[in-house]
Formats: sequence, structure tokens, C-alpha cells
Amino acid sequence: MEALGTLFGDISSFIWGPFCLIPLLLGTGLYLTIRLGGLQFAKLAASLRLGLLKRKDDGAEGDVSQFQALTTALAATVGTGNIVGVATAIGIGGPGALFWMWVTGLLGMASKYSEAFLGVRYRGTDAAGEKSGGPQYYLQRGIRGPLGKFLALFFAIAATLASFGIGNMTQGNSIAANLDNSFGVTPWVTGLVLTVLSLAVLVGGIKSIGKVTAGFVPVMIVFYVAASIFILVSNVAGIPAAFAEIFSDAFTGTSAVGGFTGSAIIIAVQYGVARGIFSNESGMGSAAIAAAAARTTHPVRQGLVSMTQTFIDTIIVVTCTGLVIITTGTWNKIDEATGEQVSAALMTGEAFTHGLPGQWGHWIVTIGLVMFAFSTILGWCYYGERNIERLIGRKAVMPFRVLFSLIVYVGCTTELTAVWNFSDMMNGLMALPNLIGLLIMSGLIARETRWYLKNDPQLEAGKAQIEDFMRDRDGWSEWKSGDVVGSSHRR
Repeated sequence: MEALGTLFGDISSFIWGPFCLIPLLLGTGLYLTIRLGGLQFAKLAASLRLGLLKRKDDGAEGDVSQFQALTTALAATVGTGNIVGVATAIGIGGPGALFWMWVTGLLGMASKYSEAFLGVRYRGTDAAGEKSGGPQYYLQRGIRGPLGKFLALFFAIAATLASFGIGNMTQGNSIAANLDNSFGVTPWVTGLVLTVLSLAVLVGGIKSIGKVTAGFVPVMIVFYVAASIFILVSNVAGIPAAFAEIFSDAFTGTSAVGGFTGSAIIIAVQYGVARGIFSNESGMGSAAIAAAAARTTHPVRQGLVSMTQTFIDTIIVVTCTGLVIITTGTWNKIDEATGEQVSAALMTGEAFTHGLPGQWGHWIVTIGLVMFAFSTILGWCYYGERNIERLIGRKAVMPFRVLFSLIVYVGCTTELTAVWNFSDMMNGLMALPNLIGLLIMSGLIARETRWYLKNDPQLEAGKAQIEDFMRDRDGWSEWKSGDVVGSSHRR
């Protein structure tokens, strides 16, 4: 297992290195931002209003509301990456890594919009009458020929395997370890309770997951952000210096681990981008799977709602974690017991403990991590089952849900160094075919987006108005009926 973990780590380091995913992720996000005319900046306010206030499109088809699709995607992304991932990036890459997490998030909003748009546009209806979509479908339906089929199957296999790693065992392991450390709860007890809770929610499918996440996710984010803001207000005098250090180190790398300035900058960029994607999943294609289930009157509308997920995850939650770590000075604190830098797993807890009275900070981080990680388990089960449905068929969905719930126990009670490295590797392998597909289909995305926003610039059009200006548009009647090419169920 140790040798296997090392192998996975080496492969992951290359995939997430400066010659593979980092330029592809940033380049794709920048290219889509340009082609879409800075959509993520121009339409952010309208998108937040649509997703968080209006929450649904009346009369639209789908399995869950736009808001429930958004919270399901948020459930899958707001997890250990927002606590441990941020600490890892800053601990190794220095405060400048947070700047590159921001860049990844802002450019990634264009990627997130694009993949969600495609997820809805090319979704189908499975044998049980549920909407099914994501890169495992749109890569094949949008890119004709052997290339599209290869990319779609490659993604489906990588996503299924990744769901057991980053979406299951690693999350359960984080929950068990933190509850044991903070409250002395034995890991097998945590595993048993978590397995039962997961099973209770997951057997109900996306409708059950959507209901739970719609009530659960907003509470957990507000809870965590409120605690962070309290600490930042208490340390308000240190915030300007923290921002100065973030922007300075982003381009000098002086605080990052590295032998010389150039290597230090590369490390800051590498860990900022890698942990940024680990946190918000922009470009990975996973959020498109949740978006495809939404009741929406047009793919552009759900794409814009899904785009706000990256804003909430990175620009709000990640920023809160990063600023707390930097303003409290915990990012380069030396552990008195070991004489070494505080580990990433404990860094955020140390920062909150330093910023809040008593042991409240440590407990808040533990509770926040438990909530974040459990929600990630729910979201990633849905991602995994949709890819199993693509590979095997609807008959495999319920066995997958049961197996996925049971594997949570394994994650809670087992050491998982190899699994963490495997998860990083599979996340990267998911992103590769999806990013290639986004670049190939960027013309379609830009053209259809411009047409829709020309007719509904404020996202206020009703179903009848949308029907009127979309009536003669190519592909509209097929999308509206759910009878897209390759669908496993034809009406």
C-alpha cells in the first residue's frame, strides 16, 4: 500500500503540475471568460438573485429546483478542501497561494457556467424517468465521432472511481479523525452512525439529497462564515497586512517552501491552483451532473445559477478560512511539541482556537468539517450513481447507493494515505477530458449564451417568453422534450 500510495502521488504530482492541468485549467477558464465576455462578472448579481432568492423556474421540467441543484453541488464541493485544502495550500505555498486560489475561482466561474450549460442542454431521461446529464453524456453528444465517445467514457470511469475516494472514504476519514481528536469518539462508532445516516438519505436519490442539502448547506455555510467573520473583526488591524502579504507573495513566493524565488513562485501557483480546484471543482465537470437534474426553463439559466457555486465556495468560504489562518499567524507557526510547522490537518483548528476564546474555535472547526464532509458524501454519491447509470444502466443505481454508504464505514476506520493520493489523481483525470470538451464546444456555448442574454438580459423572462424567442432555435424542440440523441428513454 505504501508503494502504491507513492505511485499514485507521483502520477498526481505530474497531472497537477505546471506542465499539465495547471495551464490547461487556467487557460480554459481565461479562454471561456473572453469568449463569454466576462459573463461571471457582468451577470453575477442577477445569477445570485435567480439562484438564492427566486430559487426555481415555474413550469419547468426536472427532478429538483434550481436552488436544490445548487445546494447539491455546493454540498459536494464545500468540504475538507475548504478547511484542510486551504491550510495545505498556504502552509506549503505561502499566503500567495490564496491569491492563486482566487484567480482559479474567478476564471473557474466561466468553466463552471459552461459545463453546467452543457449538462442541461445535453441531458436525457433515464429508464426511471429521472434526468441524467453531465460530461459522461455531453462529451459524446456534443462531440461527434470516436473522440467524443472516448472522452465521455474516460470521464465516466474516472468519476466513478473518484466518487469512492474524494467523495467517500477521505471524507469519512476526516470526520472520524476530527471527532476522535476533539471529542474522543471512537472511529468505528462514527463510521456506524455515518453509514446509517448516509444510507437513510442516499436511497431516496436526488430528490431526497436535494431536500436535505437545501436545508443543510445554507446553515453550515452561514455557521462557518459567521465564526470566521467574528475572528476577522477581532483581528481587523491585521487584515490590510494580510492582503499585502497575499498579493506580494503571489508574485515573489518569498514565504513559500522553495530553494529560489522562481521555484517558490511555481510552488505558490501550483498549490493555489490545485487546492483551488480541489475546493470548488471548476473544470472537473462534476457540478454539471447536479445541474442536469434542475427544473429550469433554459440551459443558460441553470448555468448561471451553477456559476454562483464557485463564487460562494472560493470567494466567500475559502477566503474566510485563508484570512483567518493568515491574520492569526498560524500559517507559519511552529508546533512546540515537534519543533515543526503545524500540520495542515490542524492548522485551521489552531487558527480558530487562537482567534476565539477557550476551545470554541477548535470545536467550531471540527463541527464545520463534519458538516462539510458529510454533505460532500451526499453530493458525490449522486455524481457516482449518474456515471454508473451511464456505464451499466439504471439497474445498477440502487446497488451503488447501498455500496457507497457501506464504504463510508471503511473510510472512517482505515488509514488512507494511498486513497488521498488516488483521489487527487482521479480528480485530475476527470478534469482532462472535460476541459478538452469545453474548449471544443466553446463556440456553441458562446453562441447560445449570447442569443439567450440578448433576449433576457436580466434573467426575468417567464416560460412563455422563453418559448417565444427560442421557438425556431436549433435543438430547442429536442431539448424541451428530453428526447436528445443518445437518451436511454424516449417519450
